[in-house]
Amino acid sequence: MKKVKIVVAGPRGRMGTEAVKLVKETENYELVGVIDRKYEGKDLAEIDGFAGINGKIYTDIQQCFKETQPDVLIDLTTPEVGMEHSLTALEYGVRPVVGTTGFTSGDLKKLEALCEQNGLGCIIAPNFAIGAVLMMKFSQMAAKYFGDVEIIELHHDRKLDAPSGTAVKTAEMISTVREAKKQGHPDEKETLPGARGAEMEGMHIHSVRLPGLIAHQQVMFGSDGQTLSIRHDSYNRESFMSGVKLAVDYVVEKNNFVYGLENIIE
Repeated sequence: MKKVKIVVAGPRGRMGTEAVKLVKETENYELVGVIDRKYEGKDLAEIDGFAGINGKIYTDIQQCFKETQPDVLIDLTTPEVGMEHSLTALEYGVRPVVGTTGFTSGDLKKLEALCEQNGLGCIIAPNFAIGAVLMMKFSQMAAKYFGDVEIIELHHDRKLDAPSGTAVKTAEMISTVREAKKQGHPDEKETLPGARGAEMEGMHIHSVRLPGLIAHQQVMFGSDGQTLSIRHDSYNRESFMSGVKLAVDYVVEKNNFVYGLENIIE
């Protein structure tokens, strides 16, 4: 069985650590290197928390790609770094799997054009948890029948962006089947600015940031005499790895750009 050669960017981050373990534990995956801001030239096994997991550490992504010639880059860093890494990966014929939120529509269009130009697969996923993806798909289904909807997303207090990429993606998916409309009382007034949250085509999105949380989202629909709530909870970062594996297995076989795992889940 031919192994899929993988480089992980951001291995010391909470998500990156889980991705390294995933690669190590998957029979047909091979960790050929990692990209980090520190520890140039060291072996990953020398770093606390990675005993028995070998892989050269690179601070220069181009040098990493030249020496390791990977099939796939798993990037779980930040939007700015993730975008730069993805562009470099596509330049070197490496297929990016990126779990960073915060990409602009311009970023996505640029990456899509490069994938088409180079004949490579790439997946940008606001959320890798399969349950979260299903939550988004179910919400899109429900929005055909419930026009009034609010989204509450809850994350740990170290998250940098608000609202979350998952919340934005959910609202985008709902907007494809729902006509834009103003919700609430027509004369409603916020006595405290921001009390009603962010707004997208009349949908309100609320962001909660607290220690103790990981990643959670509830989509609430209302109609005459009834409500419907669709909720997903991730209690640890291992919950995202099934989606990372699904994405890796997809990009090595396909040559197209994908934004969101819902596009590859039947």
